Amino acid sequence: MGDVQGLVNDFATKLSKRKVEGSRETARMTAELLRTIISQQKMTSSTNHAAVLIDTVRGVGRRLIDANPVELAVGNIVRRVLYIIREEEFSLQAGELTLSSQGSDREIDEEDDKLFLSSAATSQRILHPTSLATLLGSKPDMPPTCHPSASRNHDIEGKGNPSSLTLKRHIMEAVNYLIEDIKTCHEQIADQAVELIHQNEVVLTLGHSRTVKKFLCAAKEKKRSFQVVVAEGAPKYLGHVLAKGLAAKGLQTTVIADSSVFAMISRVNMVVVGVHAVMANGGVIAPVGMNMVALAARKHAVPFVVVAGTHKLCPLYPNNPEVLLNDMRCPSELLSFGEFSDCMDFSIGSEAPLLHVLNPAFDYVPPELVSLFVTDTGGHTPSFIYRLISEFYSADDLALQQKLLPESEHSNSI
Repeated sequence: MGDVQGLVNDFATKLSKRKVEGSRETARMTAELLRTIISQQKMTSSTNHAAVLIDTVRGVGRRLIDANPVELAVGNIVRRVLYIIREEEFSLQAGELTLSSQGSDREIDEEDDKLFLSSAATSQRILHPTSLATLLGSKPDMPPTCHPSASRNHDIEGKGNPSSLTLKRHIMEAVNYLIEDIKTCHEQIADQAVELIHQNEVVLTLGHSRTVKKFLCAAKEKKRSFQVVVAEGAPKYLGHVLAKGLAAKGLQTTVIADSSVFAMISRVNMVVVGVHAVMANGGVIAPVGMNMVALAARKHAVPFVVVAGTHKLCPLYPNNPEVLLNDMRCPSELLSFGEFSDCMDFSIGSEAPLLHVLNPAFDYVPPELVSLFVTDTGGHTPSFIYRLISEFYSADDLALQQKLLPESEHSNSI
């Protein structure tokens, strides 16, 4: 397990130093790391295999979440893998119970057949006594043979418990499906674009999102003729990157300042945006400025559509202590230190600087401002998010952080 621990430490270091960012990339790398850990986990016949895997994955998950709490996709994937382990264990136990009940029924039927044959043979001997010639010519009794099922059970016991290998194989297959879903979520979401974007419409978006880009380009490939208005997404101005990419694909694109959204929203037919995370109540954590766009859309009755893969579904609520709703980015994205150094000089006296620079990364958009979620499983309203979460997560895995015991309980446990 030394190599595995090294992989965990390496990935945690990348997360803490922000060398790996973005929900899709962090989700994929987290799933691949957990797959490696599960594949190299040793199973013994005397332990609860599922419990060992759950403890291992939970411990790794806490390590990764602490490295960068902003990336909620890491915790989402850890909880998804924990749910997979629980489901596969339950399915395996249900299958074993079914087989054992079928075996019991078969043994009962065999006993009934033996009793019937024994009574029939007794009746035959009473009605037709055996002759002396038959008795003299009969062969000695053969030693009892071993039943095939008994020898098969003996072989299984000799080779060890096969359920651990079956459990690990099923978990690995499910995790592989999860990784494949993360890789192909953009394409599955883009396939639904033609159902939502119609001819000669105007679509507005904010900043840069690869999911939004594929969504809009897919509609263009289906011969939809429409216009795109891109709010530039200050302070990083990633909207410029999206606008350039859409124009290269042949889409008529217009770039506007973020402050112009209210002025332009009345000309728009639909708002399509990507988000950082989708919370359990249907609210979203999105790039800064998104709440302003959502409010403008609601004011003018424009549909506000969120495109997001299921790996962004977070089973936690915004008020949960584990949820870091915002992240303060570097002030240099807003102001150059050289131009304002006289206002931010700490060396002059003990007074606080006259100028403060705050650069939040995210906005929280409440569920009542969202019209529709488009995921790789289809379109859903905000009120349906809880159903999706119940299909991917277990209530036992919502709190990954260790809970502190009260002082009395802690002393008793010692």
